[in-house]
Amino acid sequence: MMPKSKSFHLDDFIAGWIGGASSVVVGHPLDTVKTRLQAGKGYKNLTHCVLTIYRKESAMGFFKGLSFPLATITLYNSVVFGCFSNTQRLISKYRYGDGRHPCGLLDLTAASMVTGLVSVGLGAPVDLVKIRLQMQTQSLQTENLQWAGNVPSGGNDIRMRSLNLPNQQAYRGPIHCISSILQAEGLQGLYRGAGAMVLRDVPGYTLYFIPYTIFCNLLTPEHISSPHPFAIWMAGGLAGSISWITATPADVVKSRMQADAQLQRRYRGILHCIIHSYNTEGVQVFFRGASVNAIRGFPMSATMFLTYELSLRFFRSL
Repeated sequence: MMPKSKSFHLDDFIAGWIGGASSVVVGHPLDTVKTRLQAGKGYKNLTHCVLTIYRKESAMGFFKGLSFPLATITLYNSVVFGCFSNTQRLISKYRYGDGRHPCGLLDLTAASMVTGLVSVGLGAPVDLVKIRLQMQTQSLQTENLQWAGNVPSGGNDIRMRSLNLPNQQAYRGPIHCISSILQAEGLQGLYRGAGAMVLRDVPGYTLYFIPYTIFCNLLTPEHISSPHPFAIWMAGGLAGSISWITATPADVVKSRMQADAQLQRRYRGILHCIIHSYNTEGVQVFFRGASVNAIRGFPMSATMFLTYELSLRFFRSL
């Protein structure tokens, strides 16, 4: 991130928006798989989850809920990258008297943590709606099985009719999902899982931007001022994988709390979710989806950083 003399730059937000759009398209199919593995039921492993989604829902199943993140996560990434870059400049101006002064490790950590906190305010509702839409088939199918299991013996006809309901959807789309949540749970319903998201994003963005900066510097010769596109792509991909792998335990808790709605609620809060998940599924549950996060994190972040940096170069060359 190459700072200029002014303290605030709007082009960081625009470049973040463009990068966000490209990364959403690249990463959404694996994001759907990750969500199903973490919050769904009946999936043995990554391969089984992918094949199950494809067989039952076709290739379109991987893009379930794409329209909402495409419209909103682009804005989310715009805020994240704009906030991080401008916070860097403000820190440099405050500490060194010059916004162009290179940031040290402590400065990068502070900027990353601020970015993580800011991101939750916008990102929690977006993530919640995305997960509810991604989990529709899985959630309703599970709930219908629970209905069927509660029918007294001798109610076989009712049981069979209940089992035929999984194709019905609770939400017709993002707007209907938001209005349903507001009606049923109020404004706080949109921020369910926000606490777990803070635990994920504050350290997560620290382990996102700092590795990116380090890898970019390592891959760029000293006599070159701007990193090569390949260095940006590789540094961004590695940073994404590192960040997502380390954030997986908090991401599992967040996904479970956000998917926990509709007919039955299992978790009373973050601590209860952690204890209940550990008692019923063991410590390995907190690393469910880690392989997907690592695989998904590389192309998403590589695309994000590359598009962001190239967009900035284009804007600043005008």
